Amino acid sequence: MKGLLWTEYGPPGRLRLQSLPKPLPKNNEVLVRVRATTVNRTDCATIRAKPFFMRLVTGLFKPKMQIPGSAFAGEIEEVGDDIRSLKTGDRVFGFDDAVAGAHAQYLAVREDRVLGMPANAGFAEAAANIEGAHYALNFINKVELEKGQKVLVNGATGAIGSAALQLSKYFGMEVTAVCATANIELIESLGADRVIDYTREDFTQDDSRYHLVFDAVGKSSFFKCRGLLLEGGIYISSDLGFLAQNLYLPMITALIKPLLGNKRTVFPTPVDIMRSLRLVSKLMEQGKYRAVIDRTYPLADIVAAYEYVEKGQKIGNVVVTVE
Repeated sequence: MKGLLWTEYGPPGRLRLQSLPKPLPKNNEVLVRVRATTVNRTDCATIRAKPFFMRLVTGLFKPKMQIPGSAFAGEIEEVGDDIRSLKTGDRVFGFDDAVAGAHAQYLAVREDRVLGMPANAGFAEAAANIEGAHYALNFINKVELEKGQKVLVNGATGAIGSAALQLSKYFGMEVTAVCATANIELIESLGADRVIDYTREDFTQDDSRYHLVFDAVGKSSFFKCRGLLLEGGIYISSDLGFLAQNLYLPMITALIKPLLGNKRTVFPTPVDIMRSLRLVSKLMEQGKYRAVIDRTYPLADIVAAYEYVEKGQKIGNVVVTVE
């Protein structure tokens, strides 16, 4: 099979698409014929092992996995002996943020990382609907929000941001989205109640106050956004922040909440991939969630897809089709 060989940490130029052995599924795995995958910020960070502690999972000195890639959609070609919920020929989509090996024509993946695709979804759409939604859902779920409360999403055009916007609306929130002028129409079509154009105004100086400020691109900080929060409000960033502050600030802000007007920050650890897959599947079936796709590349040009994503200018998702 063709797969993206990953043997050392570094920039996309060190990746090579070449012939590799077709994987064999273990008893608790299925073999998926990949039809579409994505290249996202997490994949780009993974191949570079940034932050450094990521190597505790991916390998200290070199990658333990041969092939990167986390999100995928395709067809099951073979099932392990212990598989009961899936069968050969099923159209499926899935995600594994511990590196699934999805940037190849085939991958063997655990049953609890895969779900049957909605009948009304195509492979590219299904693959693009996973990663951003999984992270956004896990961040939003860490905040006890009630219908009608106010949420601000910075970076609402990214994979995580566009998912956070749509999921917040699904859960009944009033959403203010931050984006550039060129993307206002797109953001409004995703359901934003109000849009702030960051090319014309600094969203951190907004007069409105929010129960949740979610920075989906990690371009701000708790201290810059604290003034946007209502009493008891929470700030969340999808990025570690300067000097990895978002890892330790939650503990500090929790200890001194009274001094901060009961405002604080949290940095959730995404868990329960199957819950995310089920919700995304349900919303796709109901027509209440759609992926934003910026560009589509063939597998032969996947290194170029990585290079584009690393520029930090993508809108939504970058899809790779696999023939």
